[in-house]
Amino acid sequence: MSDQIKHECGLAFIRLRKPLKYYEEKYGTPLYGLYKLQFLMQKQRNRGQDGAGIATIKLDPQPGHRYISRKRSNSPQYLKDLFEQIYSHFQNVPADKMHDPEWMKFNKPYTGEVLLGHLRYGTHGSNTIETVHPFLRQNNWLTRNLVLAGNFNMTNIDELFDELISFGQHPKERSDTITILEKIGHFLDLEVERLFKWFKAKGIANAEITSLIAENLDVQRILQRATRKIDGGYVIAGMLGHGDSFIMRDPAGIRPAYYYEDDEVVVAASERPAIQTAFDVSFKDVKELKRGHALIIKKNGELAEVPCKDPIERKACSFERIYFSRGTDREIYFERKKLGELLAPEILKEVKYDFKNTVYSYIPNTAEVAFYGLVEELHKQNDKRRIDQIEALGKNLNPKDLNAIMEVNPRIEKLAVKDAKMRTFIADDVSRQEMVKMVYDVTYGIVNNHKDTLVVIDDSIVRGTTLKDSILTILNRLKPKKIIVVSSAPQIRYPDCYGIDMSRMYNLVAFRALIACLKDDGKEALIKETYDKCVEANKLPIEQITNEVKPLYDLYTQQEISTKIAELLKPKSLDIELKVIYQSIENLHIACPNNTGDWYFSGIYPTLGGNRIVNKAYINFFEDKKERAY
Repeated sequence: MSDQIKHECGLAFIRLRKPLKYYEEKYGTPLYGLYKLQFLMQKQRNRGQDGAGIATIKLDPQPGHRYISRKRSNSPQYLKDLFEQIYSHFQNVPADKMHDPEWMKFNKPYTGEVLLGHLRYGTHGSNTIETVHPFLRQNNWLTRNLVLAGNFNMTNIDELFDELISFGQHPKERSDTITILEKIGHFLDLEVERLFKWFKAKGIANAEITSLIAENLDVQRILQRATRKIDGGYVIAGMLGHGDSFIMRDPAGIRPAYYYEDDEVVVAASERPAIQTAFDVSFKDVKELKRGHALIIKKNGELAEVPCKDPIERKACSFERIYFSRGTDREIYFERKKLGELLAPEILKEVKYDFKNTVYSYIPNTAEVAFYGLVEELHKQNDKRRIDQIEALGKNLNPKDLNAIMEVNPRIEKLAVKDAKMRTFIADDVSRQEMVKMVYDVTYGIVNNHKDTLVVIDDSIVRGTTLKDSILTILNRLKPKKIIVVSSAPQIRYPDCYGIDMSRMYNLVAFRALIACLKDDGKEALIKETYDKCVEANKLPIEQITNEVKPLYDLYTQQEISTKIAELLKPKSLDIELKVIYQSIENLHIACPNNTGDWYFSGIYPTLGGNRIVNKAYINFFEDKKERAY
């Protein structure tokens, strides 16, 4: 993605099912769980660059001894800093003690059997250490302690906040993380209190009741009650002080969650390959958490995947497949290749099947796999061309003609190389913009001056800022006759409200193109009319609200919007033709059949809160408010 956007966070969870002594004897260390958690987080570092944190819980602690340990970091090298701080507790421990599981558990932090890690991409708010997960809700009762981390954004945080107030609470801030923490904590308190009264009425002593509560706590019931009114995309992971733990996924399956279990561990993470690599297990052994379900691991190690909310139509985020998730997942790899393959027909039509005078490349590196798919299809199409030409010659075929046919191949080159060491900390905007243009080096002498068409594939074009300000100018140094920029994703037309940092509508180049089309065509009055409709719609009950922006896009074809995008992105210095080609939504669904969440492309939101958010985003645009819609 040439435009960097913040997106979905990452989770890593491990529950050790054996005593620490087992891991010392088999793997040579009682810190087995901690090492594996670090590995899981390192393999998902693409999912968060604003901070990271972990928390651990020790099972069966003695009163008066700390059993919950937490450490967080928001430093520039957050993972390195985080684990350096954690491992500092073991630096001066004698070797015999480092291999004594009982001593380690009793004397050292981060030696618990339940471990939770989080990588944060902050989609809004400040980036202080206080915003880094996991969050703690502490209590002197073992069973009322709650540790929470999540990959989520809620569309109805105001209603959830007001509900907390109706409970009699006084929340310290209005954020989705604190709100969800307190919602679950509230129903955890009620459940503990219910069980306490039940056992107390049977004449059981207070000291004995805690262990009975731990055995009988109904985590499924707590989650069902706590999430009843939640609207959004989420995976929520939590640990309770006595050792129960859970990972819960939203009813549409918007956010990803995978897990693996054997007799030694239960593992959960946001990405499947992280689990495969960390625990050396095959693709088929890692399961996807069902939508609307929670994976609940009891203190005794028993695991169950249980329903907590009624599942709705699966709308797993397609951007996970296009860009966000690491491409080492087998399914994602082939889906990205398919996205590239499906672009070939329109590209070849645009270049008039001229293999000889067209050069293909990609930018940035995240588009590489889609590029492979495109290249494979180009070769297939070239083979068809050869067959047709050979058949056309018939009996007149001779070695010279055959050689001429066979020597023409798709011209595949790596033309733009990113200089990762280049930094741009220059204060004034003009100088900084010039420095940005130097971030990429280009391979000179490959493109025939003013003769070749240059086709470059990007995985998505969100704002288009980097394309306009630097990449197109850089590519123009190669002196092509024409530049065609291809996006393996469809046009991003609408804001996201489930985690991706795309909430300001005017930042989206497709939306700016829509507004430009309306103005050019004398339809500017529709801009104000749509604003009025959005204002009125958002006064309705949430189930009656519709997306009032979508009818504006329906006035234009995808090609008309793409043509206007090319006009908007073309730098003044570019004196050649620029063409922009986008993937179609239909082809997206062919390539990614199981992840059909496409609301940022189609405007069809998977939850009721989405329509209210898109209308609010349009209202903010019209009123020139630089704030988020959620």
